[in-house]
Amino acid sequence: MVIYSNSKISTFETCPYQYKLHYIDKIEPEISQTIEAFMGDLVHQTLEKMYKDKKFKKNVSKEILIKFYRDLWEKEYSEDILIVRENEGLKADNYKKMGEKYISDYYDSHKEEDMTIIGLETQDRLTLPDGNQWHVRIDKLGCKGDTYFVCDYKTNSRIKMQEEADSDRQLAMYSIWVKDKFKDAKRVILKWHMLAFDKEITSERTEEQLKALQQEVIEAIQEIEEATKEKDFPTNPTKLCDWCGYKSACPSFKHLAEIEEMPVKEFKEDEGVKFVDEFAEIKARLSELQEKQDELKANLIEFAKQKQVDVIYGSNSKASVKEFDKIVMPEDEKDKAAFIKLMKDKGIYEECSMVCYPKLNSKVLKGEIEDEIKDKVKIEKDWRVSLSKRKDLEEE
Repeated sequence: MVIYSNSKISTFETCPYQYKLHYIDKIEPEISQTIEAFMGDLVHQTLEKMYKDKKFKKNVSKEILIKFYRDLWEKEYSEDILIVRENEGLKADNYKKMGEKYISDYYDSHKEEDMTIIGLETQDRLTLPDGNQWHVRIDKLGCKGDTYFVCDYKTNSRIKMQEEADSDRQLAMYSIWVKDKFKDAKRVILKWHMLAFDKEITSERTEEQLKALQQEVIEAIQEIEEATKEKDFPTNPTKLCDWCGYKSACPSFKHLAEIEEMPVKEFKEDEGVKFVDEFAEIKARLSELQEKQDELKANLIEFAKQKQVDVIYGSNSKASVKEFDKIVMPEDEKDKAAFIKLMKDKGIYEECSMVCYPKLNSKVLKGEIEDEIKDKVKIEKDWRVSLSKRKDLEEE
C-alpha cells in the first residue's frame, strides 16, 4: 500500500524526473520556497484563523486578520525565497500587498456566510479500489443541510475556467471521501475561491464520473509504478521549470547552473559551451548552404531550359540537367484511401509499399503492437542531438 495524492501524481505528469528526485530520492530542493507559495500559505493560515475565531465566538474583523497576516509575513519571510518574476520589477512587497487584498476581499464577501464549517485544513486518507490510499487535505469543508461544500483557496494569477473546474481531479477525489464519511450528503459541490479575482468557481460530479475518475487515478498510479520498476523518469522541460527547486540536479539544467556561476573567461573556455557554439555555427552554415544549393539547382534548370541544353559546363565540373517523369499520389484523404484500396485489390500494394519506420518505432516503444511482432525487433539505445535558442536569454 502506497499513499498517493493529487500533487504527487501531478508532479509525475509535469515532470517524471522531478517526481524521482522529490518522492523517490527524497532530495531536498535547493529553493526552499517561491514567493507565490509563501504568500499563498500565509493567506491560507489567515483564512483558517478567520473561521477558527468565528467558531470560538472571538472578535473577527478585517483589521485583525490583516495584522495577523502582516505579523506572519514579518516573522517568516526570508531572503532565500525565490521571486521568479523579479526581472519584471516585482518585489516581495508586491506579493505581500496582493495577499492583503485577497484577505480583504474574501472577508468582505464571506463575513456573513451562513455555511456550517465542518473542518479546516481537514486531513485524512481515502482507500482506493486497488488498495492504495489517497491523501485528502481540504482547505474548508462546510455544509448547508445535506449539501456539502469542498472549498479550495486559490491565489493563482490566472482564473480557473469552468471546463478546468469540471475536469479537476483534486477536489473531485475529495468529494468521494466526503460521500463516504458523511452518509447524509446528497450533493457535494466543489468550490474554488479565486482570491485574485474575488470570484468563486463551482462544479459537481455524478456517481458515474467519480467512478471513471477513480479508474483514471488507478491507471495513473500504475504508470508511476511501471516507471519506478523500469527506472524510467525522463525530464520534461517547460515554463514551469522556472519555479522548480531542482534545477542544478536536473540533466536539462545542470550545465546551465554550472556555467551561470562562471566568470566570463571560464565560461568562454567551457568545453560544453564551445561544442554547442561550434555545432550551432556549422548547422547554420549547412542550412545556408542547403538554401543556396536549392537556389543554384533552380538556376541551372532555368538556364538549361533557356539554352535548350542538358549539360552545363563549369571550370572543373559539369552539371547534367535532365527532365524526367514522376507520379504524384492523390492528396485528398478520401482519394488516397481509394487509391490504396485499388492497389490492394489488384495485388500490387505489398510490392509497392514500404515499412514506415517512424510509425513502427513509435508503436513498438509505446507497446501498441502485438508481442509476436515486437519480439522480432531489437530495442537499443541511441542518441539524438537537436538545437534550439536559449529561452532564458530571449526573455532578457
